Amino acid sequence: MNKITYNTVNINNRIKYKNKNNSCKNGNKKIGLSVVIPVYNEEENVITLYEELQSVLEKLPGIYEVILVDDGSSDKTFKNLLEIHRKNKNFKIIKLRRNFGQTQAMKAGFEYAAGQIIITLDADLQNDPEDIPRILEKMEEGYDIVSGWRKNRKDKTVTRKIPSIIANRIISGLFGVRLHDFGCTLKAYRKEVIENIELYGEMHRYIPALASWMGIKVAEIPVNHRPRKAGKAKYGISRTIRVILDIITIKFLLTYSKKPMQIFGLIGVTAALVGTVITAWLIVERLFFDQPLSTRPLFILSISMIFIGAQLITMGLLGEVMMRTYHEGAGKPTYVIKEIIDK
Repeated sequence: MNKITYNTVNINNRIKYKNKNNSCKNGNKKIGLSVVIPVYNEEENVITLYEELQSVLEKLPGIYEVILVDDGSSDKTFKNLLEIHRKNKNFKIIKLRRNFGQTQAMKAGFEYAAGQIIITLDADLQNDPEDIPRILEKMEEGYDIVSGWRKNRKDKTVTRKIPSIIANRIISGLFGVRLHDFGCTLKAYRKEVIENIELYGEMHRYIPALASWMGIKVAEIPVNHRPRKAGKAKYGISRTIRVILDIITIKFLLTYSKKPMQIFGLIGVTAALVGTVITAWLIVERLFFDQPLSTRPLFILSISMIFIGAQLITMGLLGEVMMRTYHEGAGKPTYVIKEIIDK
């Protein structure tokens, strides 16, 4: 059995070494498909998941790999993953030092993945591996992302389904990416799309929205969704608040992160203008109509609006300087090239 590295730094070095030396080959054949699965306390499910996945992937053409990212499990999950790796070396393991969350576990898998197509799914057996061939067929039509739609979702209505429906409609309206089910983990991505996305917080489910600035082609197909038979769900109603905060963050990142002055400056100029107009009117009333100012809260509000407006404009200018420093210093492009034809 190959030695599995526990040290996070070593894992990152492996990723860099792998990319640098084009180690995406298995023998003389390139890996075409990578399946990334974040796993957290799923000791009762991972063996069945392996059996179902192997049955499906062995029938597909080309070389595949499955990257199982143990996100700090505290039960026997890692022991079972080791058993899976002993049976099939195409099933690889990344063990994180602690529970970092599904997004970071997925990010670790993305960075290690060598396949040109990357598929993600949950380890709780609610996603059906039998849907993978159908998703790959859809990708062959020229799409950059194919997302699963849990049309007949087997989850609790109040705590899971209703908040999900509301969030999906809001996200579709804000970002112009029309999907019924952003939260379905079963998705397929082209590697060049994933390479241009930085994931933070709990934003893995919004990758189609995050990637929308690239001009990607997104498709959605209905997939089978099964009820959880073992283990415990990791999410509850409290996730709704985090979803709202994530939506606000993504909207800002996509719309204003390259031009922060346009949001801070717009609000600042508006506040300053309104404050100036109110102040001017109050001064006119004081000079010509003998109205006192000291007893009028509106005067204090108008002055405050002027100062707040000035502060927001200053924040916008600082934001512009920071963004230019970030992109120029890090050499990070503000665009993505899909193809170059020069011959």
